[in-house]
Amino acid sequence: MDRLRSHKAIFLLLLPVLLLLPVLVGCSIGDVRRPPPDRSSASPRPAPTVPAPSRAVGFDEVRQVRVAVDRRYDRPFVEFVDADHGYALFAACDGVPPGRGCTALLYATVDGGRSWQALRHPRPVAEDQQLYAVPGALVLLAEPYGWYTSTDGGASFVHTAGGEPAALVAARGRFQVVEGVGAVAEWDGAALRPLPAQPAVPGLNTVGHSGDLVVAAGARDGRPEAAVSRDAGRHWVSTPLPWRGDEVGVLRAVIAPDGGAWLVGERPDRTGFPALWRLVGGREWALVRAVGHPAQARSVAPLGAELVAVTSPDGVGVVAGGRYYRVDWPLTGELHLTVLGDGTILARGPDDVVVGTGWTANRRWVRVVLDEG
Repeated sequence: MDRLRSHKAIFLLLLPVLLLLPVLVGCSIGDVRRPPPDRSSASPRPAPTVPAPSRAVGFDEVRQVRVAVDRRYDRPFVEFVDADHGYALFAACDGVPPGRGCTALLYATVDGGRSWQALRHPRPVAEDQQLYAVPGALVLLAEPYGWYTSTDGGASFVHTAGGEPAALVAARGRFQVVEGVGAVAEWDGAALRPLPAQPAVPGLNTVGHSGDLVVAAGARDGRPEAAVSRDAGRHWVSTPLPWRGDEVGVLRAVIAPDGGAWLVGERPDRTGFPALWRLVGGREWALVRAVGHPAQARSVAPLGAELVAVTSPDGVGVVAGGRYYRVDWPLTGELHLTVLGDGTILARGPDDVVVGTGWTANRRWVRVVLDEG
């Protein structure tokens, strides 16, 4: 009876999502960690199934704004901090890399891209120009002059030279892996200080945290490894991963908007569909199946409620309930998905910036366009 109630609860949780997702019936590629086929078997291989194309779906809104920028400028680099606040940097002209041949122009929005206001760039002429938008700060890199940080929406900037400014380091979270050292450190507001207790994770390369829960992950010789601390890094417990031997090149710890901890095992070629694990009960990793997934993936983003969004050359889909489903979001497979601090999805490609607001798979999609002229 308890098992029946458990299955019923899971079904009720996923029902709204499954009604939203148009299921692609047909090709079932299998488990993300599927072992090589048994060559000794005499069973014939099933004929491939041609995927059915998803229906065309338009954006809920297109926010297209013309700004006072000469037409020789290339498309800007646009970064959002949350659904409302974002910045745009025009710094490349005539296909030449940023900073080489044109003056940098800076814009900001506080209404999700409905309008844009010009800001004064503190160092508009430089050999290279970069923009980083993080919660509470706008950071510009103008090489070789250094960093310029604003904490008032671009009204004023503080110049620093040398390493990354504190606002950029702090934005990566309270716990981080120190590059070149392979140790977990805690940001104290001024510096990263290695923890007295370190996780026993070979090839450590990433940490994720939610409150006092800290997840450390890495991979060595193709094998994924992880450890968990439930007391802010004072003590660590190694947590074995269910694994069938498919190589993992990089293992990333990702915290979903609802606080759920995930591991994403990228393949050595960085294109194959990754292995996925979800932390259950705060101590054990459960392999997340994705039956029917495409062979490749460009980006993977846990959304909360045990859902994972995926872009691939085959389009856009969601992993839910152990299966991969195609979805009719107005996104192309070449877009890269990231989840902002407020749960908003930012989808970025060579020519598109799309903002998806809402929760889990139920999203409102807005395309943001800045036109020169």
